[in-house]
Amino acid sequence: MSTLPVIDSVLRTPDARFAGLTGFPYAPRYTEVGGLRIAHVEAGPADAPPVLLLHGEPTWSYLYRTMIPVLAAAGHRVVAPDLVGCGRSDKPSRQSDYTYLRHVQWMHAWLLANDLSRMTLFCQDWGSLIGLRLVALTPQRFERIVLANGGLPTGTGQVPRAFRIWRAFARFSPVFPVGRIVNAGCVTPLAQADRDAYDAPFPSARHKAAVRVFPSLVPISADDPERANNEHTWSVLGAWRKPFLTLFSDRDPITRGGDRMFRARVPGAQGQPHATIRAAGHFLQEDQGPELAQAICAFIASTPTLESGRPA
Repeated sequence: MSTLPVIDSVLRTPDARFAGLTGFPYAPRYTEVGGLRIAHVEAGPADAPPVLLLHGEPTWSYLYRTMIPVLAAAGHRVVAPDLVGCGRSDKPSRQSDYTYLRHVQWMHAWLLANDLSRMTLFCQDWGSLIGLRLVALTPQRFERIVLANGGLPTGTGQVPRAFRIWRAFARFSPVFPVGRIVNAGCVTPLAQADRDAYDAPFPSARHKAAVRVFPSLVPISADDPERANNEHTWSVLGAWRKPFLTLFSDRDPITRGGDRMFRARVPGAQGQPHATIRAAGHFLQEDQGPELAQAICAFIASTPTLESGRPA
């Protein structure tokens, strides 16, 4: 990976904005990467293999509040970071500060700084676009992958109409109400306190540069600058024989059916207990969080690693 960029205009959300969050008692931990402070939360035994939970847009680690207790109670170390520009992480203030490659670089540096290994990756939305790239960069650090409502576009496939509408809204809408946007991606309406929690990281429009620009960074054309990197990642996944599970929801118009490509192309997906999460929208962590966490726990239990002394 190339040298991290120096960002000269960075915003930091005041801690007071996160006071009294519903069902999210986890204290943030911070790692400085390329002059930016990246936040994450942890739960569970510190010496257990990590379950890395990567969120997408426009959410943050709060998205995993009903999954973290289930995973931790099962004996897993749970690690949930906030992507740069999201949650309690620092927020470069210009949309031009963000690129797909930079998001990968920032999270790769964060992963190495925290020396995470033996990981089970759970990724959704932009967590997938970034997380699968991390797997390609350091495959030896990952033991399993669980993909939910996400993908790895190269710009050569069809673009769902729902995504084109979302991309235009993010670019042109005069307002960008994050809490309402997350609520619209759920089947079960969010409580007002939860909507407020999704609004918390963004006290001003300038704080929303990352979540505004994310849709425009998704590769949708063959000449996208990240096409080659994503095609390389597909080549890594095409040889991936470690366990790979898909858990897509039944009511997401953007990613519905995307799991079929991974089941067909990833060797490690063969014979796994892939499932459709019912009564769940794009943010299936909100609609069916405990069910998702239980499925991850069962998947880990059924696919022990060589390090445990049993066949992988």
